[in-house]
Amino acid sequence: MNALHISGNDLTLEAVHEVADERRPVLLSADARETVDRARAVVDEIVASNTLAYAITTGVGKLSDVRIAGDQIRELQVNLVRSHCAGVGEPLSIAETRAMMLLRANSLSKGYSGVRGIVIDTLCEMLNRGVTPFVPSQGSVGASGDLAPLAHLALALIGEGECVDVAGARIASGDALKRAQIKPLVLEAKESISLINGTQCMLAVGTLALLAADILVDSADVLGGLCCDALKGTDTAFDERIHKARPHSGQIKTAANLRKMLEGSQIRESHRDCGRVQDAYSLRCIPQVHGAVRDTLAHCREVFEIEANSAVDNPLVFITDAKNSEGDVISGGNFHGEPLAFALDFLGIALSALAGISERRIERLVNPALSEGLPPFLAHGAGLNSGFMMAQVTAAALVSENKVLAHPASVDSITTSGNKEDYVSMGMTAAIKLKRIVENTRNVLAIEAMAVAQAIDFLTPLKSSKRGQSAHAAIRAVCPTVEKDRVMYKDFARLAELIATGKVAEVLR
Repeated sequence: MNALHISGNDLTLEAVHEVADERRPVLLSADARETVDRARAVVDEIVASNTLAYAITTGVGKLSDVRIAGDQIRELQVNLVRSHCAGVGEPLSIAETRAMMLLRANSLSKGYSGVRGIVIDTLCEMLNRGVTPFVPSQGSVGASGDLAPLAHLALALIGEGECVDVAGARIASGDALKRAQIKPLVLEAKESISLINGTQCMLAVGTLALLAADILVDSADVLGGLCCDALKGTDTAFDERIHKARPHSGQIKTAANLRKMLEGSQIRESHRDCGRVQDAYSLRCIPQVHGAVRDTLAHCREVFEIEANSAVDNPLVFITDAKNSEGDVISGGNFHGEPLAFALDFLGIALSALAGISERRIERLVNPALSEGLPPFLAHGAGLNSGFMMAQVTAAALVSENKVLAHPASVDSITTSGNKEDYVSMGMTAAIKLKRIVENTRNVLAIEAMAVAQAIDFLTPLKSSKRGQSAHAAIRAVCPTVEKDRVMYKDFARLAELIATGKVAEVLR
């Protein structure tokens, strides 16, 4: 894979995935390096002239009125990193940490942070050589950004703390850097605050969750179409004219997907002249519900991509005269995570709805009062066999858990840092909750996949559409028909993995 050249201006979410999961190499672009060097010269001039400037020649936060000069500046860098490594809880995954490293490097590459190019180079080299810091996931209130998680990242850069190997085992950072032949950084003025002050942890978790959600909503369209077929629903509600009359782009997209899923289905043709006029909402309103999820994803993607290419630390360096190393150092609040916190909460709410309507379709498949002639609980010999009775209960449990997790974190705030940071975003909490919602939603869809494949089996010799048959075959490749009661949890796990890899969503493409 060709190296990704970062500049702070054009990083895509897909590129984040390529670096985080596929180990695409990363380099600082030549043009960006020039901009970074010019901003660094401004910082060096401030230090040389002992000019008062926040976080360069002063302490930080509530301690911003404490003057720092001379040899204390280097000591301050180490002290800031060490003191802010206060995280607890489960660590970020390797992919999440790598995403965070890339996002932090990209933000620094914009040239507003005043760090040396070697700081960015070291982050890139750690990514390229597989050195992954150990980063606890809890401890951020989302302003001044994700201080604790980013401090654990910075700690590894200076050769302290711990890293994790590919197996997840923790090793001393100094040893990890030595094995990778990377020299630990000695941080200079402003560099510690530039490394730890930002939103990259919540953004990393949110980005990978959003990319996973993209696959989930496509998969849900496939499974929703199969369910409509299995439950002998009508495709009339997916007529293009209906959706052009209410032209939300996500709704139009899902309706088109459902038409594709039912096109040429023998099952659909077998009941075209039946007396039923319209279906229940969990079938008829799939375009409206799934489509709204799609629109939410599109909004969150826009927010995340703006944030990925933003300068989010404090203070920022603005060059006024590059020739004479002059510039303005301005304090602000770009580290505040509120834009991300809202988007992360919104995405969690949307995915909860995606899981919710999926569970309702599962209920219609297994409930003999609703399933249009399918056996009770999709069981051969119902009574002796319980079939999918408990599978629906598990889906219901996950959906209800999502309802709790979907309560927005961003409506909360708690005062920190001696009342200096008196309104915070709780964006990292929103991101952590979102991870769980993604996992729950994927598992609900896995249960729907297993149930609808079983239902399609009962309708033999009638066949679904070509796309429906492809989806059914993909499911059956990892999960055989349930002829009699068996343990299902391994089936669910295999189907969740199938969905995660995009094999179900591929049917639409």
